[in-house]
Amino acid sequence: MENNSKKASSLRWGILRRALISSPSSTTDSADDPSETSGVSRRANLGFGLIPFQLVDNDQLKSEELKHSSFSKGREACVCYTVPNQSATKLFLYQRVDSCANLDDFRICNTYDIDNTGLVCSWPSEEVLAYYCLSQLDLFRSKKVIELGSGYGLAGLLIAAVTEASEVVISDGNPQVVDYIQRNINANSSVFGSTNVKSMMLHWNHEELSDFSNSFDIIVASDCTFFKEFHKGLVQTIKCLLKKEGPSEAVFLGPKRGNSLDDFLKEVKGNRLRFTVDEMYDPEIWRRHESFIKKNATWPNYDKDHCYPLLVRITL
Repeated sequence: MENNSKKASSLRWGILRRALISSPSSTTDSADDPSETSGVSRRANLGFGLIPFQLVDNDQLKSEELKHSSFSKGREACVCYTVPNQSATKLFLYQRVDSCANLDDFRICNTYDIDNTGLVCSWPSEEVLAYYCLSQLDLFRSKKVIELGSGYGLAGLLIAAVTEASEVVISDGNPQVVDYIQRNINANSSVFGSTNVKSMMLHWNHEELSDFSNSFDIIVASDCTFFKEFHKGLVQTIKCLLKKEGPSEAVFLGPKRGNSLDDFLKEVKGNRLRFTVDEMYDPEIWRRHESFIKKNATWPNYDKDHCYPLLVRITL
């Protein structure tokens, strides 16, 4: 476990060093080079392309919430996602631009014993999770839901906007990310209806969870099993948060990433939790995966092991 932590920390600092000494173009190139970051992540500029999005100009922001959520040009952006449902619901997310890593980010990572992946971008697995949730409306209706390790919170915001959940908590262990989550909740409050939506700072290895034990019907998360040093804390968090009475479950989507997912599932089994793993869980997601496998130009370094999210459902 200690070696895994040191390796992840070393990789993070290596990426930061390249970001600080490289030009924007060379930083982007190295970030997409599997030889440089295969131990950390692989992502595409457009991901699976399941939820259309576009950058929004500050001048285009219309609602009062958005008008008062001004962003720093060059450092962050406002992205409008159009949910592929009948009403074409719009979700506005504030997020960092790709080249913004700085020393403060990594100081916070070391202080809180967390990673900064939630600040880098909205990851492909998060988009896939959001899209999958759109096809599972009955799973969330009138339920209490929490998203773990949410990053900018696309899936949690979508659940809050379209599923008629009673409560949605969007959580992350990075305080900078939680600030973005709260901004994004504020920016989209008009589409939540009667759903109670809030942000939460939640670190799987550190936080005292007794106040939230036995609280949630559904847990969702995406791409949260890569760092093995967090497996034990993540499983304990799932076990603590899920309601003991009535049906409850955790819905995870994430790639295998070598043996990371398998090791996480061993921890799940060791805690006497039940789980299922599905590879083909949505026909459209699978169709796009097959297209990328055939070397679709929109994702030239696509690799199933690192990029295709498997569906894991965990119950007590």
